[in-house]
Amino acid sequence: MSTHHRRGLAVIAAAVATAVTVLPAAATADAGDRTAKPTVILEHGAFADGSSWNQVVAGLRRDGYPVVAAANPLRGVASDAAALRGLIDHVDGPVILVGHSYGGSVISAAGAGNSKVKALVYVAAFLPEAGESALGLSTKFPGSTLPGALETVTGPDGPELYIRQDAFHRQFAADVPAREAALMAAAQRPVAQAALEEQATAPAWREKPSWDVITTKDLNIPVAAQRFMAKRANAHVTEVAASHAVTVSHPGVVVDVIETADRATRTRTRTRTR
Repeated sequence: MSTHHRRGLAVIAAAVATAVTVLPAAATADAGDRTAKPTVILEHGAFADGSSWNQVVAGLRRDGYPVVAAANPLRGVASDAAALRGLIDHVDGPVILVGHSYGGSVISAAGAGNSKVKALVYVAAFLPEAGESALGLSTKFPGSTLPGALETVTGPDGPELYIRQDAFHRQFAADVPAREAALMAAAQRPVAQAALEEQATAPAWREKPSWDVITTKDLNIPVAAQRFMAKRANAHVTEVAASHAVTVSHPGVVVDVIETADRATRTRTRTRTR
């Protein structure tokens, strides 16, 4: 091998060694920044799936938050909460739970008594008290047109509910472009009717700080019902003129509220420590 070739190999080896030294350090620094923030777990509701959080996930990840969009089984509050608790246990460090629609009932159950959960964020969601159901709360005040938009399918464990595809845009996602709403309608996941009728147990919002995004143009959960639940839970409220699909039509608002919840609870933790 010539002297020229040996020198060339030495240069390449030095470059590789430098890269190996530098890249893990950068990765470690990035990991350190991310672990300083809580993991945000997003729980979708009925007639939706994890993709309904896509833009929220993108915004949170851009700001350095670890995020998981959970797959909500939509079978029943207790069983869905058990699945969510399993995910919470799997995640390292503190957690912020975010629930949309029926997902609010699930995070209320899953977060109760769980020291890893530092805050709750409700998004066009149910905040049930013990003994209440999503169905009961949605009909407590006038304004929901959901019953007339539903169709029932026989499932293995009883009736399952969908929003009719021809009604989905107006009912669920009026402020989402029609083409996107059509895709959401086709991909919606049904909820067991029994899940909407199941009564809640002691809710996490009685013990955890809570934030609530209230949607004033919502045809699924009337705004009066949302305000009633938020006031009762002493939640920090942000109102937005949005449909029930606010995670899709106004993801920036949702991201801002989640990050506000993080900053507020992080400050409280530091104050208690001092």
